[in-house]
Amino acid sequence: MSPFSNWSSLWPLLLLLGSLPLFPARTLKNDPLTELASDIQNNTWHAFVKLLDAGKGSEVTGMSELKKYFQKFGYLSIPDQNITDFFDDNLESAVLSYQRNLGLTVTGKLDEETMKEIILPRCGMSDSAHDHDHDHSSSSLLHTTKNYAYFYGRPRWMKSSPMTLSYAFSPNAMIDYIDASEIRAVFQRAFSRWSFAIPVNFTETDDYYTADIKIGFYNGDHGDGEPFDGVLGVLAHAFSPENGRFHLDGAEIWAVDFDQERSKVAVDLESVVTHEIGHVLGLAHSSVKDAVMYPSLSPRTKKRDLKLDDVEGVQALYGSNPNFKYTSSLEHDTSSSNNIGIGKRTTSKWTLFFGMVTLMFMMI
Repeated sequence: MSPFSNWSSLWPLLLLLGSLPLFPARTLKNDPLTELASDIQNNTWHAFVKLLDAGKGSEVTGMSELKKYFQKFGYLSIPDQNITDFFDDNLESAVLSYQRNLGLTVTGKLDEETMKEIILPRCGMSDSAHDHDHDHSSSSLLHTTKNYAYFYGRPRWMKSSPMTLSYAFSPNAMIDYIDASEIRAVFQRAFSRWSFAIPVNFTETDDYYTADIKIGFYNGDHGDGEPFDGVLGVLAHAFSPENGRFHLDGAEIWAVDFDQERSKVAVDLESVVTHEIGHVLGLAHSSVKDAVMYPSLSPRTKKRDLKLDDVEGVQALYGSNPNFKYTSSLEHDTSSSNNIGIGKRTTSKWTLFFGMVTLMFMMI
């Protein structure tokens, strides 16, 4: 029989092979910031996408900026003069720690999952300046893995019980495009969420300089050693007890109602405020992605409700509010946390290509 007699039966395979791109581009799928590029004034982090799939031993222009990113958030500690564009052992160690801390798949490479997280707007507090409580036992009421964390030494407010913390807004560092009454209502709701979990009350005072918690919106370098960086990037930061400084980036487009604020880069004020109050109380960042204390927040996204990880962390510091009750809203999915492996297994087009070529020769 002629070796070509069976070619007619292979046309479907040949057509499928022809649909494969010869030189497939490697880009982020559903990149959360691609559509925002024209609206972003400070786009430094989004430029990191060109480092996608880089691993140890590679050298790419811009890698030095990524090292500065990891240095800022506590994953690298090297002199500025030693920061290069080479993906060295120190950077690999930083990537591994970053992936573990944020509940990503641990690969040591700048894979798609990791790059999507890196470019998201986030809290400016370090991820590594804390003590973790990784008790992997299940809660008696809800199944969960505890990934809450604290600042070094587990600082907390030491006022007498019943504890009341006062807060005040800066007399000269506020935004004027949201009504002051709406801003006050946002903070009242956010403080109430934490008060529901712990025996701590919060009360607003007019005396900014004597308040326990001092709140303000600031631009760029504002004197605390942690300058803001413009639209997106770092959204806010708040310091551990009993410091009380609570700063939000004045360059952001803050929103209390996305129906009224249509900007693509608008950030939900209440979500960020709720997160930063956790820092004021002594919580550091969690590796549970849907916890309030997870460090990143996409534009036009709300994450206001405390999850069990947030509640258990703050209750370990202050005890439980006697009236606190567990509800279904506290449950969260921790399936992505501390997922150590080589990444999600997917069948690439090129694996399919070579498999089909082999099949063709077997059929001839």
